[in-house]
Amino acid sequence: MSAGLRSGQVAEAVGVNVETLRYYERRGIIAPPDRSLGGHRLYPEETVTTLRVIKAAQRLGFTLDEVAELLEAGQHRHGAGLQEHTEAKLAEVDQKIADLTVIRDSLIEARDAGCNDLMQCAESECCPIPFVQIALPG
Repeated sequence: MSAGLRSGQVAEAVGVNVETLRYYERRGIIAPPDRSLGGHRLYPEETVTTLRVIKAAQRLGFTLDEVAELLEAGQHRHGAGLQEHTEAKLAEVDQKIADLTVIRDSLIEARDAGCNDLMQCAESECCPIPFVQIALPG
């Protein structure tokens, strides 16, 4: 029997569900583990590090597909692609911040304008909510 960490140990060390391990294994994001004589999965210690990297990257906004691509690129090209992915993710985050700023400003304007009824506000020419241009006949 080879040494390794059982599914529950890995899951607890990383703070994920055991089903997450199986899902990542099915997706090919983590390597299939060895098996004990009794058929239990036995993961190498590096799996804990890999899973921590995956979860950290997800917290930074990378999708699981993007993380898998980065891990794959790292295995074959010594980390190639991280800079490009990071730049793209930064552009995406900047756009989301800009969009959220517009939403926030519109909500503040609606609050300050005293809008209490969505339909009445939408029909008013002074409605500060951006959909007013869509709601009013041209």
